[in-house]
Amino acid sequence: MVPPSVVQSLTLSCNTMYRSLRSVQRLNCSLFALQRSIVARNPSHCVGAALLSSRMASSEPYRIERDTFGELKVPSNKYYGAQTVRSTMNFKIGGATERMPIQVIKAFGILKRAAAEVNKDYGLDPKIADAIVKAADEVTEGKLDDHFPLVVWQTGSGTQTNMNVNEVISNRAIEILGGKLGSKDPVHPNDHVNKSQSSNDTFPTAMHIAAAKEVHEVLLPGLQTLHDALEAKAAEFKDIIKIGRTHTQDAVPLSLGQEFGGYVQQVKYSIERVKAAMPRVYELAAGGTAVGTGLNTRIGFAEKVAAKVSALTGLPFVTATNKFEALAAHDALVELSGALNTVACSMMKIANDIRFLGSGPRSGLGELILPENEPGSSIMPGKVNPTQCEAMTMVAAQVMGNHVAVTIGGSNGHFELNVFKPMMIKNVLNSARLLGDASVSFTQNCVVGIQANRERINKLMNESLMLVTALNPHIGYDKAATIAKTAHKEGSTLKATAIKLGYLTEEQFDQWVRPQDMLGPK
Repeated sequence: MVPPSVVQSLTLSCNTMYRSLRSVQRLNCSLFALQRSIVARNPSHCVGAALLSSRMASSEPYRIERDTFGELKVPSNKYYGAQTVRSTMNFKIGGATERMPIQVIKAFGILKRAAAEVNKDYGLDPKIADAIVKAADEVTEGKLDDHFPLVVWQTGSGTQTNMNVNEVISNRAIEILGGKLGSKDPVHPNDHVNKSQSSNDTFPTAMHIAAAKEVHEVLLPGLQTLHDALEAKAAEFKDIIKIGRTHTQDAVPLSLGQEFGGYVQQVKYSIERVKAAMPRVYELAAGGTAVGTGLNTRIGFAEKVAAKVSALTGLPFVTATNKFEALAAHDALVELSGALNTVACSMMKIANDIRFLGSGPRSGLGELILPENEPGSSIMPGKVNPTQCEAMTMVAAQVMGNHVAVTIGGSNGHFELNVFKPMMIKNVLNSARLLGDASVSFTQNCVVGIQANRERINKLMNESLMLVTALNPHIGYDKAATIAKTAHKEGSTLKATAIKLGYLTEEQFDQWVRPQDMLGPK
């Protein structure tokens, strides 16, 4: 028989515990309500909230996932799976700075969405397809960037990155549908996310999508910005006559506007060259699967995927005419890289000319006055350097080096598959980004602020011996050469020497040697 006092004590304890549990429950409900309120106010944090919920739901730091090689521990707060983990174990090369370019990952998001939508038309469960589409959109929008840890230096087909994307989209789609991460149910990374696809055709497709977007979003706008600024300077300087230089030596006059006009045309051609390479980049390998035959796809799959990608990006993507070429060779990217290499040559010439013309301020050519952006020396007070020109020339050198790597990679496609894909796209994207960014920086911090040093320009022109060229039609080449050589030897002017030698009168010299009349054909 339990004493009444004990029963009373137990009852009080139970009541207290019940009230405590109710308080915890109410607090938990309040926290979830607050979380929902925050998400409602800021939808961009939905994924972060979902990740938080997922992490809170698991008390273990790891979950167990499997691939065909066995079981592996996967961090509980990551959407990737066993194959991604295995790649991080096998390819510890370069660290975070060598990760697969995020542009490739986002391009994969576009491709996986397009494939899911087409597969839905071909009978894929709409619930699964729609979840894949949602997860793929999050990849494209950059919401899942932290779930792509793999480096460029992996299998040359990019298989590990394709599977990284498949695993992330699969697990995120599973979460959207209320399933368990790592279960591969109801969304399987291979059977559903990678349906009708192979790494051999998806990775080159992502390469082309990423390259085309980088060209249109970064490179071409940057080059156009530089072109327009140089064109404005050419117009501003059109009436300033200066001495020309060939072989780095004095030559006949031209206008500073004409000199800048040459730079304008170089950039114009740069834009045209890049655009001319793009039609081959717009061709997509999707639908070729393993070797280009299209095994395990449906008729029309390739065309429909390309059309979906085109609609999603606003770029004129089409299915590749020949899938065997699209998998085994990457000549389109070598061609694009070649155009970028030519752009780099133009940038090197333009930047070098401008910095040499701006050399000085007292002991150089000094024809241009460049903007002063920062102190130039830690030991020489007051020194200012042409830093934007130097940055541009370094970018140009890097792009030229990138093209060498792309060329080697492109030339090593063996049999039915090129296996230099990750390295090639890394360098093409790097070149496009560097040239685009450098063009904007060079424009904003140098070109728009360039001034002509008229006094210096006039002094150098009037002292030049090459004005004697204007006398060729009147007294002949030999006599004109004698005037120039004698004037240089005696430290005299062309005019004084010509009169002294008796080749012409002062009036004739003034009539025939007019720099403003030497800027074009008569």
